[in-house]
Amino acid sequence: MRRTDPLPCVLSIAGSDSGSAAGVQADLKTLLAHGVHGLTAVTAITAQNTQAITAIQVLSQSMLLAQLNAVLADFRIAAIKIGMLGNAANIRLVARWLRQHRLPNVIVDPVLVASSGNRLLADNAIAVLRRELLPLAQVLTPNVPEAEALIGRPIRTYAQMRAAAHHLRTMGAQAVLLKGGHLGGTTVRDYFVDAAGEFEFSHRRLNYPVRGTGCTLASAIAANLALGLVPREAVARSEYYLQRAFRSARRNGRGAGRVLQHLPG
Repeated sequence: MRRTDPLPCVLSIAGSDSGSAAGVQADLKTLLAHGVHGLTAVTAITAQNTQAITAIQVLSQSMLLAQLNAVLADFRIAAIKIGMLGNAANIRLVARWLRQHRLPNVIVDPVLVASSGNRLLADNAIAVLRRELLPLAQVLTPNVPEAEALIGRPIRTYAQMRAAAHHLRTMGAQAVLLKGGHLGGTTVRDYFVDAAGEFEFSHRRLNYPVRGTGCTLASAIAANLALGLVPREAVARSEYYLQRAFRSARRNGRGAGRVLQHLPG
């Protein structure tokens, strides 16, 4: 690519994190690290730091739609990462917008509960997400609690987790990356399932809390798809990227949760 050529553009549809550990802030840092141009449509404003979320304000549908249409009118969008949507109305709006414009490479990170334990999506909106958004996903990236909410049953073992990944794919997503960090053991396993079968990614558990891992991984997948990789290769490279950022995470705030180091340095 010549220096004057436009960069691939990736749109993050997600909430804002005032502590810059997760949400659109983590997404933009991840996209920058991958050499793509990050766009945003902010769904909610949160007051949070490394210790807690103290306030959430979901933006109006009209403001969300205005952001989506503004970036679409000016940029060629190569991939989309969807995180926190806030409520059922915004889920329906985003799904309708995606169907209308038929945009490629949609990554859905179904943000239901924050690392701090705060609920980020009401129970009555989960059915809407399942029905409206999952069938539009090229890759769905839930963690174990999110997968449990989506399939309606507990996941306690890696065998149950593998079965859940296949179950989630029957809900419409082309591929599923189910992340196993919430299960026990010294090794963390993530399961990727697509039409060709399944693949396991594993890594040693690092025993300290880190914020923004789900946002970062989903954004990295979107960036790698925008750069032309096929989903399985995009996921593999994104898993490697996340582990590198995880190993260099720092306690930038007073809370126990560390902040990923998205950029090499």
